[in-house]
Amino acid sequence: MAPSAPTPKRVCIVGAGASGMSAAYALSKHPDKFKVTVFDKQPLAGGMATSVDIDPAKYGASYINDGVQGCSPVFANTLRMFRMLGFEATEVDMQISFGKGENFWSNVFPTELVAQFKGDIARFGSALKTIKRLEPIFAMIPVHAMLKMFRFSAGFGERMVYPLVALFFGTGNQTPYVSSAILERVFMDPSMKLFEYDPKSLLASIPTMLAFPKLHDVYQAWKSEVASRGNVDFKLNHEVIRVVSRTAKKNGPVQVEYKIAAGDLETAPQVDAFDELILAVDADATLNLLGKEATWMERRILGSVKYLYDVTITHNDLNYMKKYYETRYNPGHNAPFSSAQSDEEREEMEKSFKFAERNFRPLYYTMQYAEDKSKIEMSFDLTHYQPQFRGEQPAGPISSSDHTEHRNECKPSEYTKNAQDAEKGKAGEEVRTGKDAKGRPEPQIENHVFQTIFLDRDGSQDLWTWGDIGEEKRIYEKWWKQQSHRWQHYAKVVPWMMFVNGKHHTQYVVPFLIHESGADQLTVRCSAAMLGRGPVCVCEFDFWHMNADR
Repeated sequence: MAPSAPTPKRVCIVGAGASGMSAAYALSKHPDKFKVTVFDKQPLAGGMATSVDIDPAKYGASYINDGVQGCSPVFANTLRMFRMLGFEATEVDMQISFGKGENFWSNVFPTELVAQFKGDIARFGSALKTIKRLEPIFAMIPVHAMLKMFRFSAGFGERMVYPLVALFFGTGNQTPYVSSAILERVFMDPSMKLFEYDPKSLLASIPTMLAFPKLHDVYQAWKSEVASRGNVDFKLNHEVIRVVSRTAKKNGPVQVEYKIAAGDLETAPQVDAFDELILAVDADATLNLLGKEATWMERRILGSVKYLYDVTITHNDLNYMKKYYETRYNPGHNAPFSSAQSDEEREEMEKSFKFAERNFRPLYYTMQYAEDKSKIEMSFDLTHYQPQFRGEQPAGPISSSDHTEHRNECKPSEYTKNAQDAEKGKAGEEVRTGKDAKGRPEPQIENHVFQTIFLDRDGSQDLWTWGDIGEEKRIYEKWWKQQSHRWQHYAKVVPWMMFVNGKHHTQYVVPFLIHESGADQLTVRCSAAMLGRGPVCVCEFDFWHMNADR
């Protein structure tokens, strides 16, 4: 008599954002081993990766990606998942406009501010090498302390280093308290760096970034792919209220209480039982769900994660952007020529100025508050950043017939087919009466869609300039809960997660990446990925791909 097949483990995943979907995808590939239920109180999967409809007749496109914009090319797993599902990210030049007036500098051309801090910039490379050599030590030293240790001028830290770190890592107004090791990795870590350090200009180049396809459609296609294997059940509009037990003797050790909440409909709480629990929500929500079930160590570690509250205002207020940022090339900001420069150096500068005159079109902006230069505001020009404003289909530059490099590997869902319809890219084309740097039609700057992020409600709201954005120019407003990346996070949280992860039938992917082993047991390992809305921080969307050929 043949032995009976083992009963699949029942796994409860709370949260259908990037982490929860990654876990569900991994487990869906083993229907004989796992039976999965994914809970999320929202009606759609995606978490902070959302898309919002806008008026194409006014703005030249029918939607924007709202919470996450794009990523660096180093995030190979994210990009591979897109391709498998039939989506493709779009290359875009990452131009940045830091500061205003005398505080302005950019990675597009050398400015007066760069010339002013040439001594600090030249010494910065040596500081980065020292930090790299002594990374375990500098991981516990905040940026503001590091700047003093290496005797950098206060102006260099405030006007160049702080906005650089804040933008790239989404650390906002917590930047002075961020680990110095993070700063070093911007320039020197092969898996994270965006820029080459330049001893003359700090930033050596305009890197290529990747703008995401329509994330609403990506997540719907991803959910369809996961559900197609038959062992994953999505319970959206289902809010988990609490974890009743992780040591129950009857039905299964993990018992969770949930309710259905959709619009005006709300049911009485129900309890279901599972063998394993994956909490793919933020640390605060995790502790709230665990309640008295949380151990002392879980409360200690997860309670050390600090969160801030930010608001993004998506708008079309060009006057606001001109008031607080440098939106156009101004030769008055050009760095002066020096008699000590060689002819070759002068020629390079002249080329940079001519390039900027023709091609300056920032994606990212930062502005420091005059009252406190360690605190900033960030903005995006979504029209410059997102490809649908230049007629790209929602799936991005991909063809349904392309099967190279894992493209269209998954069975195409209806969402994929619709997103690959080239006609969808024509929405708003009558508004695209301008030209981008490559001659492609796009809306004139008066029709651009901008997004401004006001950071740290509890610590900085008195500095916010949000009242200057015209009410009639506002398109959409949304509040976000943002993890802080203070040095304490790397001292009190990251090293200790291994001692709670996997205990009591519970895995944490708070914003951590997923890994699934080939063994019988469920394994979810934590990795110190960072969450945010800056160009690097979208690694919260990245995950380990589980194919055997990886």
